[in-house]
Amino acid sequence: QNKKKESKGKVVFEKPGKMSFTYDDPNGNRVVSDGKNIKVYEKEAEQMYETVVSKSQYPAALSFLMGEGKLEKDFKLKLLDSATMKFEGGYVLEGTPREASPAYEKMLLYVDGPTSQVRRVVIIDAQSNRNRFDFSDPVLNKPVEAKEFDFKPPPGTKIIKP
Repeated sequence: QNKKKESKGKVVFEKPGKMSFTYDDPNGNRVVSDGKNIKVYEKEAEQMYETVVSKSQYPAALSFLMGEGKLEKDFKLKLLDSATMKFEGGYVLEGTPREASPAYEKMLLYVDGPTSQVRRVVIIDAQSNRNRFDFSDPVLNKPVEAKEFDFKPPPGTKIIKP
């Protein structure tokens, strides 16, 4: 529909399998996984989806960032021209899932040349919608408190367990 929605916030990954997205206000949404369950809280709708990670459709691209996915096993990989992709000084990998997924058709990993850190992930679905995650100011190997991955929604939140 040619609409752009931008959100900012903080993301924390802890291997294996933990992630926490905290979106800045006014959005206020959260996406949290403790490695077993994944919770997607939508502040405006006052609802939270909760499901077992193994039954969720979160993309293998995110599982890779969480230290669980195997790129070569999960994707057919192709190195794209970084100048054409406007990411000079790094590498752009296009990954097409080896097994079809309703959640996405392909993903792009933008990898910083000097540090080999993933700086951007673009997930493209079958309708050509793009979800772009830019990672700036990364902090590596910093201890994370366990409560980061234990989210309790506000009272009155509708909990949906598909």
